[in-house]
Amino acid sequence: MKPVVHIVDDDESYRTATARLLSAHGLRVEAHESGDQFLARLSACEPGCVLLDLRMPGQSGLQIQNRLCELAPLMPVVFLTGEGDIKASVEAMKAGARDFLEKSSTAAALMEAIDRALIQYERQKAEHDRLQAQRALVAGLSPREVEVFGLLIRGRLNKQIAHALGVSERTVKVHRHQVMEKLGVRSLAEAVLIAASIGLIDQDTASPVG
Repeated sequence: MKPVVHIVDDDESYRTATARLLSAHGLRVEAHESGDQFLARLSACEPGCVLLDLRMPGQSGLQIQNRLCELAPLMPVVFLTGEGDIKASVEAMKAGARDFLEKSSTAAALMEAIDRALIQYERQKAEHDRLQAQRALVAGLSPREVEVFGLLIRGRLNKQIAHALGVSERTVKVHRHQVMEKLGVRSLAEAVLIAASIGLIDQDTASPVG
C-alpha cells in the first residue's frame, strides 16, 4: 500500500484544494486542521510524509516538526508558508525538513517536493526494516551464542574465546556455527557487518576479519 501524504494546515480552502490536487495525482491523502490535531492522531495515522504549514494556531509548524523528529522520525516534512521567511526556512532545513515551499509555488513544484519526500520515506523505511530484521536475528541468539558472537566480531580466535568463556574450542566451534546459521551469514565478515549496522561495534571496526 502506498504511503500517505498528511496535509497539516488550518486554512480549510487550501487544505481541501491541495488534497484534491494530490488525490488527482493518485496519492493517498489525510488532512488535519492543525498541528495539535495531527499529533493527537499520530499513533493511528498511516506512515508517509507531512505537508506542514509554517504558521498555525496552537503549536507552530516548527514546533510540530520537532515533535515529529521524536515521535515519527521516518516521516519527511515538506514545509509550506504563506510568506517568505528565511529564518524559519533555515531552522526547518537544519532540523531535517525535506523542502520549504511558499504556498504560491506551482503545482508542479509541490508535486516534485512530495515525490522527493515519498522517495526519502521509502528509503528510510527500507533501511529501518533492514535494521529491525538484523536486530531480531541477533535477539534470537541464546545467551552463550551472544557471548561467542560478541567476541567473534571483535576478532577473537576460537582458542581465545574458549579461554575467555571457560569452554572447549570444540564447544566454541559449535556455537560459532549456530551463530552463523541463525544470522543467515556465510562468513564472519558478514556477521561483523551486521554487528556494525546495529551498533554493536564501531563502523570503523567493521573491516572483514577471519
